[in-house]
Amino acid sequence: MEKIYVTKSYLPPREDFFKYVSEIFDNCILTNEGPFSKLLTEKIRYFLNVDNFSYVTNGTIALQLALKSLNISNGEVITTPFSYVATVSSILWERCKPVFVDIECENFTIDPDKIEEKITEKTQAIMPVHVFGYACNVKKIEEIAKKYNLNVIYDAAHTFGSKYKGHSLCSYGDISTLSFHATKLFHTIEGGGCIVNDRETFEKLELMKRFGHVGDNHIMLGINAKQDEFNAAMGLANLEHIGEIVAERKRISELYDFLLEGKLRRPKKQEGLEYNYAYYPVLFESEKELLAAFERLARINVYPRRYFYPSLNILPYIEKTDQCPVSEDISSRIACFPLYVGLKYAIVRNICEVL
Repeated sequence: MEKIYVTKSYLPPREDFFKYVSEIFDNCILTNEGPFSKLLTEKIRYFLNVDNFSYVTNGTIALQLALKSLNISNGEVITTPFSYVATVSSILWERCKPVFVDIECENFTIDPDKIEEKITEKTQAIMPVHVFGYACNVKKIEEIAKKYNLNVIYDAAHTFGSKYKGHSLCSYGDISTLSFHATKLFHTIEGGGCIVNDRETFEKLELMKRFGHVGDNHIMLGINAKQDEFNAAMGLANLEHIGEIVAERKRISELYDFLLEGKLRRPKKQEGLEYNYAYYPVLFESEKELLAAFERLARINVYPRRYFYPSLNILPYIEKTDQCPVSEDISSRIACFPLYVGLKYAIVRNICEVL
């Protein structure tokens, strides 16, 4: 019996991908921002309707580049404890201290009303997360950032295709970062990106991702965050199908909604949000109920994921911080159910019957 996991990578028709691969073999350009990397960059920039987009090797290094390009180092970065570990890892890797602010009870994004009390003279930036593709309170966060002269870096890994008040959700903040990992609704196998609102900062980030030099002119410290042509080819092939990918995920999500109505709590979608159906998170009454449901689902070979668990403020290698009771509670009893193109409706019904 087939095992059903929380996600399954979308793969385009073989001929869509192989037409690009054939060209790679013909021109023998494999990396160093070849023609497909440049083409995908332009297509994503157009799709998101943003001015400055940089295509990089993964979502984590996108966060690191964002911090570096804004000169954030050895200071404090306010962030959320309810996210994937890469969010806090990027802060720590860049020798900064994460300062955790608890989350809202309704949509599980950072609570803007609790940010100001955590700001100190060491605070350099705010790094919120648009969790599961739902929007942070971007207006309040922007107001706070301007008041205290702080940069805002959005971890927008889940937002590809989401719009808020008519604009791409990843167009907010000084920099927003994306992940194109194979588990995402749009992927390039491995990959990521940065949307940078300031042109000078964008050019600095672009230089950083190419070792910090142009030809023989070495300008600044850099790193290798350039993406290769094969990953770009997968992105180009997948981008051709993004409309049908989102539409199918929406249909599956709506089937879950219908079958589970009134039985399990879901995040509250903000007014003005055009959602991308990146995930299907559900909240159980208790951790005990969640674990019991997981055990029942495993009997029919279905494996949801505890996403996100644990709350990042209690990671063993994190310097002791204030408690975040809402995040700690939510993370103990939330899970994401299987959601991907090709998931059979009968399996969705079986999952809901078991629950």
